Amino acid sequence: MSYLPFILFTVFTNAAAQMLIKRGLLQLHDLSPQPGSGVWGLVEASFRVLFNPWVFSGLSSYVISVASLLYVLSKIELSYAYPFLALSNVVIALAAWWFYSEDLNLWRIAGIGMICIGTALIAHGGSWEIKPETQQDAAAPSPFDLSLMHDQTRKET
Repeated sequence: MSYLPFILFTVFTNAAAQMLIKRGLLQLHDLSPQPGSGVWGLVEASFRVLFNPWVFSGLSSYVISVASLLYVLSKIELSYAYPFLALSNVVIALAAWWFYSEDLNLWRIAGIGMICIGTALIAHGGSWEIKPETQQDAAAPSPFDLSLMHDQTRKET
């Protein structure tokens, strides 16, 4: 089974989350608490941010993205799946240019190209599925087993 649609869903929900949060923060303008308001001013400003509909939608989208990532990571190798999340930088850069007129200069375009090339290389050389443990793998010692290191130093002396 191809998990690429789930990976791309994760990338796009992550990018959507960032765009929604940015939209909400642009609406709020001044987030600083009133002078002399102390801790309660900070709490009030935090609630204004958290309960802004755009920010709240962005945080909800981010939760969905993390849930999708958890599913993907349970099915395929981490070293294969995780680099695909770099594509969210590409989506965010393009969406920020389109929706917020942010600068998309030659350096950013070159970086986007490098991210795409790197992701394509990882996709070409990676594995779509977690390999089931074989009997030989289960018997192999863990590199984190410190008792083996202790046994080797005793043999050398």
